Amino acid sequence: MLTQKEPVSHFITVEGYQVHVTEWGIDKPKSILLWHGFERNGRDFDHLAESLAKEYRVLCPDTIGRGLSQWASKPEDSYCFDLYEKLALKICEVFGFFNLDFLGTGMGGALGIRLASGPLQQNINHLIINDAAPQVEIDGLNRILSYSANPISFTVPQDYEDHLRSIYDGMGYLSDAQWRALTLSSLRRRDDGTITVDFDPGITEQFFDNLQDYDLWDSYQKITCPTLILRGQSSDILTAEVFAKMCEVNENATGVEFPNCGHAPALNKDQQIYVIEEFLKNDR
Repeated sequence: MLTQKEPVSHFITVEGYQVHVTEWGIDKPKSILLWHGFERNGRDFDHLAESLAKEYRVLCPDTIGRGLSQWASKPEDSYCFDLYEKLALKICEVFGFFNLDFLGTGMGGALGIRLASGPLQQNINHLIINDAAPQVEIDGLNRILSYSANPISFTVPQDYEDHLRSIYDGMGYLSDAQWRALTLSSLRRRDDGTITVDFDPGITEQFFDNLQDYDLWDSYQKITCPTLILRGQSSDILTAEVFAKMCEVNENATGVEFPNCGHAPALNKDQQIYVIEEFLKNDR
């Protein structure tokens, strides 16, 4: 029999695209959906998912254009929250997640705002927003675009790992083993044998064709479930001013800042996981 320590990969078809979903804790009674950041994939949550799987059935999708999910045929039309919402709703339908908690990092947090204020408002019991804002911060956006719009290639995995350590230093402390796992779960080989990122550079079209996706203050204020906002203290995506405003304008929201990290906390430390697990214990 499978246990919570043995994740299972699924492939489902949504809106004509094949989407990869990693599942943990398949026999657990409670449900939580973990959604990754902009150019990342669901394997980023391996450490957190393994911990939550003691009590939760955990789903970690790869958004289209990332990880093992299919790339979009029309990036300008498909890499947007309208489609990502449809992916989330279909995943909930297929896996029977009708009463769930939701945690999203970066882009995943923005998606959570839309879902918890819209189509899943009555279904999401707890919302956790990991270093995401209801607005665009240009400095942070430009930093992300600097390495995601034109990904570079490498000859060996170690060079790629060194690159990831540089651009993702905002995640905070990761052990050598965790850096290596992150590297191996987010690379692909090109036809010429070089190593590069496992996402479609076309995902950046969201910021050129669908930038309004991130104008979410109205949606954020409609959220009625208990909401936990996590922030890396040096984040350039969720600034201190916006973090304070998020805690102020929605009476259901509380916030926690994590020291020694920026965008976005990796949620791999015992302290970070404890904050999440304690929040999830609170009744709606």
